[in-house]
Amino acid sequence: MRLLKSYYLLCKPNVVYMMLICALVGMLLAEESVSSISRIVIALIGIAFCSGSAASINQVIDRKADASMTRTDQRPIPQGELSAVHASTFALVIGLTGALILYFFINTLTMILTLASLIGYAFIYTVYLKRATPQNIVIGGLAGAAPPLLGWASISNTVDPYALLLVLIIFVWTPPHFWALAIYRKDEYAKESIPMLPVTHGVAFTKLQIVLYTIILFIVSVLPYIVLMSGWIYLFSAITLSSMFMYYSIKLYYSDDNAFAMKTFNFSIYYIFLIFVALLLDHFLI
Repeated sequence: MRLLKSYYLLCKPNVVYMMLICALVGMLLAEESVSSISRIVIALIGIAFCSGSAASINQVIDRKADASMTRTDQRPIPQGELSAVHASTFALVIGLTGALILYFFINTLTMILTLASLIGYAFIYTVYLKRATPQNIVIGGLAGAAPPLLGWASISNTVDPYALLLVLIIFVWTPPHFWALAIYRKDEYAKESIPMLPVTHGVAFTKLQIVLYTIILFIVSVLPYIVLMSGWIYLFSAITLSSMFMYYSIKLYYSDDNAFAMKTFNFSIYYIFLIFVALLLDHFLI
């Protein structure tokens, strides 16, 4: 039972759950009403397996850094519960299984987009970008922003402009979300020579970037209403949530207590969840 739990934790379940929620939003917004629950479930399983595979590969590659950081030293590989070989094999099996599920039961486009997202996060970001540039999370964030597109494609078999707009929201949300955490964990990233923005450019500069990105996010968040993708329920929710995010970022900017960065980080998680809930409510109630 403990071994199963180790493999489960290897998949970063909390991250995968959030990705599946975003993918589900894309699925539900792709059509006027739910036409096939079984298709949605199968697509989510395929996406979940590929997402878990990407997370597992990430932990294999980052196992040494994970072992020295408080945030990650309890993961299965640093704790000696799984070897790198076993974790790699597991990642290969579930990744291949997820891709085959999407290919045979959903469509080729969704499989290709999902595998591209897996490669982007597990290899391009983890192997290269993470240690190459302080803009790592900005560039690499595109892979993490893909779930709504994957969900939409699984239903429509198209790359829809509305789906890309959802991707844009997550893409702009990712830097202020992650940089808030990076401020709080700055010393740990510095210890491992990982060039996160607070390490390379300082905390004050990072706080300024968070403020600027939340302003951009405010603008981007109202685009679904502007392009007639959504109605007033979403507009009210987007303005409210984005204003709150800006409040947190500005307060963080003027705060001398870096512990407030974690409050900003935690709110950012609620932000992306609630703004997508608002999209669904708007879609089905109006």
